[in-house]
Amino acid sequence: MAARNKGTIVVDGESITITNPNKVLWPELGITKLTYLEKLVELSPYLIHHCAGRYLTTIRWPDGIHGQSFYQKNCPEPAPPFVRTAETAGIRYVELDRLPTLLWLGNLACLEFHASFERVGEPVYPSEWVIDLDPSLEEEPRIMEAAVIVGDLLRSIGVESVPKTSGATGVQLIIPSAGDTTFEELRTMGHFVGSFLSQAHPGLFTIERLKANRGDRIYVDYLQHYPGKTIAAPYTPRARPAASVSTPLTWDEARSGARIADYNLLTIGERLRTNGDLLAHAQRQQLKPIYEFVSRSFSP
Repeated sequence: MAARNKGTIVVDGESITITNPNKVLWPELGITKLTYLEKLVELSPYLIHHCAGRYLTTIRWPDGIHGQSFYQKNCPEPAPPFVRTAETAGIRYVELDRLPTLLWLGNLACLEFHASFERVGEPVYPSEWVIDLDPSLEEEPRIMEAAVIVGDLLRSIGVESVPKTSGATGVQLIIPSAGDTTFEELRTMGHFVGSFLSQAHPGLFTIERLKANRGDRIYVDYLQHYPGKTIAAPYTPRARPAASVSTPLTWDEARSGARIADYNLLTIGERLRTNGDLLAHAQRQQLKPIYEFVSRSFSP
């Protein structure tokens, strides 16, 4: 297949056409479409697990990461018969539930996979609380320090979290939920955490929405929890020169100043073989008591 411009592979009984396998998608690392598809196979058990049952948005770079890109919400057409979809708000989303679907999307140069906060058919009670730390600087040497501060704060109120690189510049703290809190309640809790951090560490954190007014502070984005909003899925590649992959970390790695770019398409396979999916071991937590505490003590 690598020697031709077009070929067909059969995966799990499904035929998938592969075009331009030698096209370079990540020039800095020389990653071609064929190499990318091979890496997607490595990532597939983990990436599919975290995208299945959610509404999928992809970002496509037909000419590689330095070319033009566009968001794809509606299922691309024509779609093979094995591709399943789910419709909401007039949009027919791809359901990423099988390896053939992932490779079909990879061949279309879908380089990023962003999953909805809500699950298909379950719009009210999200299955995780996410605190998104978004740097104002393109290179933020304090991002892991900031993540540790937030993790320690959450632990002090009885909440355990898993730090996850966004794969771009930020870090997200993932708190699996028992499903006892609504989107609105999670936003209230996030606002409380962000406000506390901004007051306790005014030079490091902010809840200012306008980037122009943040200076060099890290934005605590508590407003992501809405139906229709998405997050970079765990183990999605990112269209960055380092070919970084959104990767859950241990707290020891965060405390040691882990570098986001070190977790990339060329290294993620060995990491997963060694560590597995760190999110798979995270326990779901009852968050309603935290909301009730916050709602009694916090007035936005």
